[in-house]
Amino acid sequence: MISITCIRFVLQLYISFISISIRATSASDSSSDQQSIYEVLHEHGLPMGLLPKGVKEFNVDVDGQFWVHLDQACNAKFESELHYDTDVSGNLSYGRIGELSGIEAQDLFLWFPVKGIQVDMPSSGLIYFDVGVVRKEFSLSLFETPLDCVVVGSEKAPDFRDGSFTAEAVSKIQSGQLRYKLDQGNFARNVI
Repeated sequence: MISITCIRFVLQLYISFISISIRATSASDSSSDQQSIYEVLHEHGLPMGLLPKGVKEFNVDVDGQFWVHLDQACNAKFESELHYDTDVSGNLSYGRIGELSGIEAQDLFLWFPVKGIQVDMPSSGLIYFDVGVVRKEFSLSLFETPLDCVVVGSEKAPDFRDGSFTAEAVSKIQSGQLRYKLDQGNFARNVI
């Protein structure tokens, strides 16, 4: 038969374990509340300047899924220009961000969505941006500190992927050609 002393001991041990767990949880919550997204990036082996200055609202869960909210969409100029949407999200792991959305890189007047960012070896001094079919290579030193971000206008650049811009352009061209043919027809009548 189990003695009362043994039951008390087990109960005290259980209560101690729970109180230690609660203290550990509240300590980790308070430290993450005080931590900035820039410190989180640094702890994951990434440069702090991957995101622009002024990020105050963000969340990182235990699986590495994160989101960042900016007050307004903006652009920052590094070696090439980066565009940040108001919401940026991805999967954070050591030395890389995968499943990234909300950042685009400009190259030769075209904007490409950045799908991932990776630092292979910090000693190499290189960082790679995955923009789909290619990986753009930059110097890691460009991203050491967060840069100011210039707010972009509310007018959004045409999106060629959804086809609406192309359809609109074709429609304008065809209506212009029709107007030209009608004008030519009227000109021929006036001459005769």
